[in-house]
Amino acid sequence: MSLRTPWRNRIGTLSVVLCGALASTLLTATGAHAGESTWTVREQRDGPRAELRLDPAGALSLAVSGRGGTVIAPSPVGIVTERADLSSGLEFTGRSDRSIGGTYRTDAGKTRSRTVHMRESRFRFRTASGARLDLLVRASADGIAYRYALPGDTGDVLREASAFTLPEGASAWLGYYRKDNENLFRAYSAADAPAGEYMMQGLFRTGGGYALVAESDLTGSYSGARLAHDAGSSTYRVKLWDERVRVRGALTTPWRAVITGDLATVTESTFTDDLAPASKVRDTSWIKPGRALWTWLAGGRPAGQSLRMQKGYVDYAAARHWPYTVVDAGWYFDPDQWDVTDPDWQSHSWIPELVRYGRERGVGIQVWIHHRDLDTAAERAQWLPTLEKWGVKGVKIDFMDSEAQETFQWYDTILPETAARHLLVNFHGSTIPKGIQRTWPHVMSLEGVNGAEKKTNTAEHLATLPFTRNVIGSMDFTPGAFQRPERPNAGSDAGELGLSVLYESGIQNLAGTPESYEARPVARHFLEQLPDAWDDTRLLAGEPGSSAVVARRSGSRWFIGGTYAGAAHTAGVPLRIGAGRWLVETVTDGPAGLVRTARTARGGGTLSVDVLPDGGFAAVACRWSPGRTSCDR
Repeated sequence: MSLRTPWRNRIGTLSVVLCGALASTLLTATGAHAGESTWTVREQRDGPRAELRLDPAGALSLAVSGRGGTVIAPSPVGIVTERADLSSGLEFTGRSDRSIGGTYRTDAGKTRSRTVHMRESRFRFRTASGARLDLLVRASADGIAYRYALPGDTGDVLREASAFTLPEGASAWLGYYRKDNENLFRAYSAADAPAGEYMMQGLFRTGGGYALVAESDLTGSYSGARLAHDAGSSTYRVKLWDERVRVRGALTTPWRAVITGDLATVTESTFTDDLAPASKVRDTSWIKPGRALWTWLAGGRPAGQSLRMQKGYVDYAAARHWPYTVVDAGWYFDPDQWDVTDPDWQSHSWIPELVRYGRERGVGIQVWIHHRDLDTAAERAQWLPTLEKWGVKGVKIDFMDSEAQETFQWYDTILPETAARHLLVNFHGSTIPKGIQRTWPHVMSLEGVNGAEKKTNTAEHLATLPFTRNVIGSMDFTPGAFQRPERPNAGSDAGELGLSVLYESGIQNLAGTPESYEARPVARHFLEQLPDAWDDTRLLAGEPGSSAVVARRSGSRWFIGGTYAGAAHTAGVPLRIGAGRWLVETVTDGPAGLVRTARTARGGGTLSVDVLPDGGFAAVACRWSPGRTSCDR
């Protein structure tokens, strides 16, 4: 299996790239059958290629191929509205092409500095009755995407014909759909997966490479989607949440995206962010990612109701140099305790006192709040200015539990309002990222994952998440809950520690108790060294459902996290972190607890690590120099 680094930082070859892109996107319009037309789109000669086909009946299909062959077999493309069936009877009327390039920076995610190189082709069609459909297709080194643009007023959308057909023999890693996107990923063959609906983050392995199906740029102008599958079929249809998507005037739908390449390319990809609109937050200087002591699994509702306990958590975070604590349910409005008709109701909260206490110790306070208390303009006008006035740094908004168009219209409203109040956001009971963190960079994380709170996790699920859910954006799994016996790696504290690196989240909510950290001083020390954001990400090794080892760089140091499903063994980890000599400190499980071991290694060589059953490890690597014995800062 190749673990090739994605083709991204390409400087100095602009003329070659442009010439290759132009040649690859020329109109072919000569089909294999009479009356059939085909067109291709790709960004570079050795990158993924989209082939669009219009059959004699005027129906569109799109296929994706990679270096090794077919990634997505010819699959239906089209959309049906209340006034026009734009899935057949189409006539081609023209095409235009453009290059899309540039750079942007993010505050959270796999990399802070991003470079975009894409080729976009707009294909124009019309029906015999004059209804118009534009199909936009984009190609990049790590993906293919398409979306529909309806220039005229064609009414409400009833359904999409969009689907993804996998080639014969494809493997699949899928999670059954839930309205909060919290379900286990399991391995299937694409054709033999049970009939049902799956989350819009399905991973497939084909002869042409891996393919992660996702979407981007979803707003309240449209509806959320899921994958629908029939037994015995290798086709996965796009099914919208709403039976009728309300449309007034012209419409541009979200991107239907296929992130594709070898496993490293998919894992390291920022394709869904690259497709999304640029940041709508002009001043981002206040947006600060970081580690947080999250007190729900540490203390539950009693902790949220106790200023004394919360001050203790602030003290503990301050001693670790963790920038935040997150106060979960229990702290705020309770109709049995507060009378909101009292104009002085806000004075009953102890949050301002906790904010003051935290500020004196360099710890910011974030608070949980229920969606039902922010779902009207009046409630938002009450709560958001109050939280800003108190000095709260961020909000964890929970229980949207919907991907309906109406819910995304609420997202469209709450995002600029929280940005205006300088409130960081962590969505729980929510959708999944879909490019939201590029457009609204104060969104530090989203749940949308069967995370540490659940008692149903498996080691296979832990080893699938880096290749599925976490590919498309920050994931609030909440690692570090050493005290929970329900975790699948309960026999491996090193495996739990490794999740703090393996899973990326703009706010890394650490879910352990202070007592559990004190009982594991090696883990506590590693978490104290953990940076608040990442400059680069690389997949070192892995196979979905079996293992995953990811390295993330901050400055000159690489942090490494690994998880494994199965028996105890000695794992060989390729050190793809740069040539030269490195000092590598590993944290592994020993007979009496966690063991921190320093050794020297060569970049490009192999690091041997002993792992327990369903276990893992954590490590940090820094440049070796004579006399250096630690990577600490």
